[in-house]
Amino acid sequence: MKTHFSPLLNGKENKISNGNGNGNGNGKSSVNQPNKLNKELISAWLIAKLAEKLEIDSGEIDPHTDLTDYGLNSIEAVNLSGELENFLERRLPPTLLWDYPTLAELAKHLAEICQISTDKSDIENNHFIPQEYYDVRQFPEYLQLQGQLDEINAQGIKNPFFTPQEKVVNDKTTIGHQELINYATYNYLGMCGDVEVNRAAKDAIERYGTSASASRLLSGEKPLHRQLEKAIADLIGAEDSIVYVGGHATNVTTIGHLFGQKDLVLHDYLSHNSILQGCFLSGATIMSFPHNDWDSLEQILQERRHQYQRVLIVIEGVYSTDGDIPNLPKFIEVKKRHKAFLMVDEAHSIGVLGKNGRGIGELFGVNPHDVDLWMGTLSKSFASCGGYIAGNSALIEYLKYTAPGFVYSVGISPPNAAASLAAIQLLLAKPERVACLQDRSKLFLDLAKEYNLNTGLSKGSPVIPIIVGDSLKSLKLSHQLFQCGINAPFMIYPSVPKNGARLRFFITCNHTEEQIRFTVESIAQELAKME
Repeated sequence: MKTHFSPLLNGKENKISNGNGNGNGNGKSSVNQPNKLNKELISAWLIAKLAEKLEIDSGEIDPHTDLTDYGLNSIEAVNLSGELENFLERRLPPTLLWDYPTLAELAKHLAEICQISTDKSDIENNHFIPQEYYDVRQFPEYLQLQGQLDEINAQGIKNPFFTPQEKVVNDKTTIGHQELINYATYNYLGMCGDVEVNRAAKDAIERYGTSASASRLLSGEKPLHRQLEKAIADLIGAEDSIVYVGGHATNVTTIGHLFGQKDLVLHDYLSHNSILQGCFLSGATIMSFPHNDWDSLEQILQERRHQYQRVLIVIEGVYSTDGDIPNLPKFIEVKKRHKAFLMVDEAHSIGVLGKNGRGIGELFGVNPHDVDLWMGTLSKSFASCGGYIAGNSALIEYLKYTAPGFVYSVGISPPNAAASLAAIQLLLAKPERVACLQDRSKLFLDLAKEYNLNTGLSKGSPVIPIIVGDSLKSLKLSHQLFQCGINAPFMIYPSVPKNGARLRFFITCNHTEEQIRFTVESIAQELAKME
């Protein structure tokens, strides 16, 4: 999942730069006995520090207001956690500001921690170790999760997560023997379940079995692997490509491996979790720039480019939370001026954008060699599982021999490789699927706007949010649509801002005009009932 302010680190401690190469900032405490601190003193420090970061008067800070309302982004939140750690002179999880979203709640929790004895002999004898330090059931983040699930149950709504889909999922799905119009999966081109794609996977099983059974570097290589990588490179217009076993792992291992402590990574504010995890792993200085704002990116590079060796800019072809598309030519101009690397995550744009589904590069008519790293996944348009990086031959050769997520992992399974290869071949043979997908997506978006539904930033993609604001309202709307025979996933805080809860609709080329008209009308009717 891509976010404004969300639990991106999952409790792991990571080295985050504050943008000047100095790690967690300088808020070192002059207090020698942090266990004597009380809630009022901690709250005062938090208010002063937040006011300083936001450049506002401390009187404007309400300790009971959600931090997201102040526009604090993910990187700033992690940096503030680091400074707080220095102030209290004790280790704290970098996700603390997500576990306790208001200053009042956070100060209360920290005051309780500071009451715990830090006597060395007690610690050595395992006395006074809080249960939350060794029992998962007492992790604050686990208790927070349970609270969210309890809130859903309290509304009389069945747990909407991990719902079994009983057949191939396309424009329709079957849940509990009930058939519904489906908008909850990424089978954009209807390749998953296609007869030709299925046949290719079955033939690969007969020939190679169900697993590569080893790292490709040593003895897991199959002819299918190179055929698929060549097909991906040709589709994009790159020299070569490398296929990994997972899409999320593709970003994590590639970014984490290519960049290091002397480098800078600049990512869009709404970047996917996999991009951020790769940034954290790299140890590079990390900075976000405002969403799709190449002017702000330009300014950052003018000020900071000279301080670093390698610089990576990361954007996405289609942003999966908002469904909008960046101006790729502008980012290429910035990248060239400052001699940086440009990476485009095409998880939701390959097979979707451009006349022939070749992605955002085709949409804008750019030279594919002007983008250094083309990333994409195989689980959406290409009916399989895995991810890829496409680029020049030197980059791909280096990754194949050295990237940990490739070298130390089994190769993609033969049936998965064959399915993706068949899907790409089918895409090239039948580009009308792409045209149909684009027509259906436009129809949904146009109808939603006619009904005055809030579709946010979505434009020109099959990812269309209906933003309702309140989390509970989003849950109820999803539940009511289910009763109408429509399966649509919701996104609530903290995956999106507290006032940005929404339902997301993923359109496929197999959706009919009738399905789309019925769906949009049903959304409008159910929302009207909630007014």
